[in-house]
Amino acid sequence: MNQKNECDTCPDGQADYAGMCLPEVDFITFVYSLASAAMVHLGEMPEPESGQTSVSLPLAKHTIDTLAMLHEKTRGNLAEDEAKHLGDILAHLRMIYVRANG
Repeated sequence: MNQKNECDTCPDGQADYAGMCLPEVDFITFVYSLASAAMVHLGEMPEPESGQTSVSLPLAKHTIDTLAMLHEKTRGNLAEDEAKHLGDILAHLRMIYVRANG
């Protein structure tokens, strides 16, 4: 491993952090991380630790609201692809939340 946390075992675009290959830290990775948490809270993905799925609508709403705040606060300051990804993810999560909240 070198000073940039790169090693031969990690795929391109990933870095070694304490023996784990993780994606490079950037805005989209951060958004996907929050979106993944929302999907777990919506019961759409299993919890990483247990592998079980459960629904927590208050936690899902909080995470979606966090993404909405980021969307509003970063308006006009993101690259076009970043803004599109964030908007698309937010719309998708909101639809799943409405369906789950029935």
